[in-house]
Amino acid sequence: MPRERGTHHVQPHGSAYPGVEAVTLASDRAFPRHAHDQFGLGVLSTGAQRSWSGIGPVEAGPGDIITVNPGEMHDGVPMDARGRHWRMLYFDPPVLARALHDEILHPVEITRPVLRDTRLAGRFARLFAAITAPAPDRLAVEEEMLRTLALLLRRHGARRPPRREPPPCIRLALRRLDAAPDQPASLAELAALAGVSRFQLLRGFVRDVGITPYAYLLQRRVGLARQLLKTGLAPAEAAAAAGFADQSHMTRAFVRQFGVTPARYRAAVMR
Repeated sequence: MPRERGTHHVQPHGSAYPGVEAVTLASDRAFPRHAHDQFGLGVLSTGAQRSWSGIGPVEAGPGDIITVNPGEMHDGVPMDARGRHWRMLYFDPPVLARALHDEILHPVEITRPVLRDTRLAGRFARLFAAITAPAPDRLAVEEEMLRTLALLLRRHGARRPPRREPPPCIRLALRRLDAAPDQPASLAELAALAGVSRFQLLRGFVRDVGITPYAYLLQRRVGLARQLLKTGLAPAEAAAAAGFADQSHMTRAFVRQFGVTPARYRAAVMR
């Protein structure tokens, strides 16, 4: 794909396996801080990027593997005007659990957001090719997926430690936004639930979650819209059901997080 300045190409692929999404990207855009509901595994083929992560700033260059755990906040900024080109696979957590239930008997997470592992990169390439083949064979996809995920977690996985819970006041606000992302919310409502002032709620939320309450609510709405689009709902219907003011608002938020429009995403997953 071309990498000239102003480049932004995102190609969502149809998947031969439910619960797995494949995406090819070439972009010089910066992606804001966000999280996914899925495990992400990819390889950067050209260019380089810098990312914020839970372990601090990290950098990835050609050949490096990039990963993300469900709910893990991260961003992505190209390190020069040429941008970068990469491929990603996203796995719904139940897919990973089912694939490895005989080998891994406890919740796991990937230990680092950037890995240098040529063997794993080779396995990823074979899995990506199997999933995005014009006429994918389910058995071939399952075999490659099992081998790739087993290698990933054997080399770079660990038992998931107990997550540091935010203070009770922030947990109450999160619970409200998670339970009803389609419903309007206000700082006054969240602060009243938490029993703190609006300023205390805002400062605490950014400190403990990494983004503002509004940014978090937008992400939850985008996530809900993504699930609705996968069921076949039209973008306009998904926007209304997810709580967006209109389809344009949803499209802007969707593109900022996933790099692709809701319509293109729906067309890919509905193949």
